[in-house]
Amino acid sequence: MTLSRRSAVMAILLLSALASCVNQNRPPTQQDNICAILDQRPGWLNDLERTQRQWGVHPADVMAIIWKESSFRARARTRRTYSLGSIPSGYISSAFGFSQALDGTWEWYQDETNSRGARRQSFRDAVDFIGWYMNQSLQRNNIALDDAENQYLAYHEGHTGYARGSYRLKSWLPPVARQVQRQADLYRSQLPYCR
Repeated sequence: MTLSRRSAVMAILLLSALASCVNQNRPPTQQDNICAILDQRPGWLNDLERTQRQWGVHPADVMAIIWKESSFRARARTRRTYSLGSIPSGYISSAFGFSQALDGTWEWYQDETNSRGARRQSFRDAVDFIGWYMNQSLQRNNIALDDAENQYLAYHEGHTGYARGSYRLKSWLPPVARQVQRQADLYRSQLPYCR
């Protein structure tokens, strides 16, 4: 093989690898179908099963939280804030990644699970975080692991906020939590039929 032909083959391989990386960073297209999601991201099923073994949480409940929090976007952030009307000055909160975990909550998870290298934009780490957090909600607020609606309220408001009923002061939040429950129920009904 000549040098120019070898260079052309290497360039094609490099472009293919780059295209594959870009495609993996895009969120799944059919977000109401867990089978379609897992067809697009086959490695995610292993991560969900690992989290289920570790924390006892159903993959459908974990996926419903990610669906609502980030729409399966690895680098999701909250809306930007602006000063003087048009100068970007930051974000509404430090929520980031698939799980939309806040900086402090993510650090708590890293400390508690000895996972200092965990990253919020990693699906595997995000689902492990959600499983851990749902277990914290079970221990602190006695919320069943299969109660996606109340698990989501505690996830959104924090354990102390949930215990105080802060979600009752936000008329928009309980309907969102019911959406999460419906999505979890939908995913749970679809999962047995996935390849």
